[in-house]
Amino acid sequence: MDATGILLALCLGLGLAAATGLRAFLPLLMVAVMARFDIGGLDFGERFAWLESNTALIALGFAVVAEFVLDKVPAVDSATDAVMTLVRPVLGGVVVWASFSGSDPALAPILAMIAAPVALASHGGKAVVRPGVTASTAGVGNPAVSLMEDVWAFLLVVLAFLAPVLIPILLALTVWLGWRFFRWLRRRANGLRTKPAA
Repeated sequence: MDATGILLALCLGLGLAAATGLRAFLPLLMVAVMARFDIGGLDFGERFAWLESNTALIALGFAVVAEFVLDKVPAVDSATDAVMTLVRPVLGGVVVWASFSGSDPALAPILAMIAAPVALASHGGKAVVRPGVTASTAGVGNPAVSLMEDVWAFLLVVLAFLAPVLIPILLALTVWLGWRFFRWLRRRANGLRTKPAA
């Protein structure tokens, strides 16, 4: 693989890892389906071929639905995030390794080692912002924010394959918007605490 190919692979891996930091199982299910039906020439190779099996796809489907539902419930979403602190980085590495194991088995583990901390950082941002949403909206805003995360995780996977060069720009924009949103939530929460009782 030449330098351009490595750069594109890195961008693709970053997109998959960041998406996994938001939703543990959705990106893995998406790439497993792509590999199963030979979409985009994705090849898991022998090491990860089991992810294309009916059993794996059904299990991933149930996991995606469970995570989708649990993440919409205030307090439960934060508990789920605590549990997922170790799971999401591991799955971030797995989804990237699997995606490149067939096409470039030498590069795949290197990209996976880069992907794991990216997934952890993405997860950390989500885990920091969500309690602020709960505090500033009394939990009412959690489902809406969670749905936005679902959509963004899905789009990150799609864009990682269709336009990987855009991924670093989109991730930088996401960090900036997330920071602005976090500051707004903090100001709102402080305002609610200092507001005099009627």
